[in-house]
Amino acid sequence: RAGGRPAFLKVTPSHLPLLDAELSPTADLVIGGEALTGEQLAAWRAAHPEVAVINEYGPTEATVGCVAARIAPGEPVPAGPVPIGTPTWNTRALLLDGALRPVPPGVVGELYVTGAQLARGYHDRPGLTAERFLPCPYGPPGARMYATGDLARWRADGTLDYLGRRDDQVKVRGMRIELGEVEAALLAHPDVRAAAAAVRTDGGEPMLVGYLVGPAHEDSVRAELARELPAHLVPAALVRLDALPLTPNGKLDRAALPAPAVAAPAQDSFVAPRSEAEAMVAEVYADILQVEKVGALDDFFALGGNSLRGMRAMARIRAEVDVDLPMRALFSSPVVADLAAQIEARIAAELDGLSDTEVAALLAAEEGTN
Repeated sequence: RAGGRPAFLKVTPSHLPLLDAELSPTADLVIGGEALTGEQLAAWRAAHPEVAVINEYGPTEATVGCVAARIAPGEPVPAGPVPIGTPTWNTRALLLDGALRPVPPGVVGELYVTGAQLARGYHDRPGLTAERFLPCPYGPPGARMYATGDLARWRADGTLDYLGRRDDQVKVRGMRIELGEVEAALLAHPDVRAAAAAVRTDGGEPMLVGYLVGPAHEDSVRAELARELPAHLVPAALVRLDALPLTPNGKLDRAALPAPAVAAPAQDSFVAPRSEAEAMVAEVYADILQVEKVGALDDFFALGGNSLRGMRAMARIRAEVDVDLPMRALFSSPVVADLAAQIEARIAAELDGLSDTEVAALLAAEEGTN
C-alpha cells in the first residue's frame, strides 16, 4: 500500500465507476469477469495514467486467469473491445467452429482452453463433465480441452478479442443481436458512464432495452445510436439508472434489470398537433399503440412502442404520404413533431429535387428556429 492506497487491485469492469482516488491502485489494476471496452476504461485511465492495466480472462474450470493482456502505463486504449491478450504459461487457447475446426484470424469462433491449469471435471457430475471437457484433437494423446461457451476472435497480431457469451447472442424477430455490440455503442456516448442491454418480453413481444448510467439524455443517446447502428440494434426503450445492478461477485446482474416504464401522455402538458403532418403521425401512433390521445410532443417509445410496432407505424406513414422514409428516422426522431418535420422536409426535397445533404441542412435549420 502507498499512502493508504493498494498497489494491486483486481476488479470487474462494472466496478470501475466505483473506484475513487482512495481505492484505485498505484501500480497494477487487473480487470476480469466480464468483457472490457475502451469506453468503460477511458475515464479511470485518464485519471490514473501511471497504473498498468491487465485485462484478464479465465473461467473457474481453468483455475481462473489463463489469458491476459497488459496495457503499460501511458499506453493509449482505443475504443471498442480491449483484447484479452495471449494465453499464460502452460495454457493453450483454441478457437474452433461448430465442427471443432480452427478458425482463421478475424473469424469468430468458440474459445476452448487446454493445458496444465485445466481442471479434471465437475465433482460428482459425470454427464456435465463429458459435455464440457472434451478430448482435444490438437494435443498429445489423452489431452482434454474445456468448451468455455465464450466467443472470441484472433487479431492479426496473435492476440484475442473476447466477444461475449455464445448464449448472449439473442434473436428478436429473426434478427441476431449481440448485446455486447449494443452496450459498446451506448458506452461510446460521452455522458454514459455505464451501460447494459437486454431483451425483455414483459409486454409479450421481445423488445431490446438499453440501460444507461450517467447524465446523458435519452433522446441524445437514441439519436446517436440511430446514426451508428443498424435499425434492429437500436433499443426500443432506454432506461436511466443510478447504478447497474451487480451480483455478489461484482458482475452485471441482468435478471435484476428493471422493465421499462410505459408512460401515458401527460394531459396537463398536452400539445395538440399543429400541422397536417403532425396530425397524421399522432393518429398513426395512437392507432398502432392503442393510445387514446397523442400530442405533438409525445414520444413513440415512451408510449410503449418497440421496433416491431415501429415498423408497422413507418409502413403506415409511408403509405399515407408516399415518401421514402427510412426506419432509422423513427429512432432518431420518435417525437411526433420531430418525425413530422422529417416528413415535411422529405416531401419538400422530392418536390424541389434536393439531395440528402440538403435535406439534412433543411432539418437542422428548422430545429434552430424552433
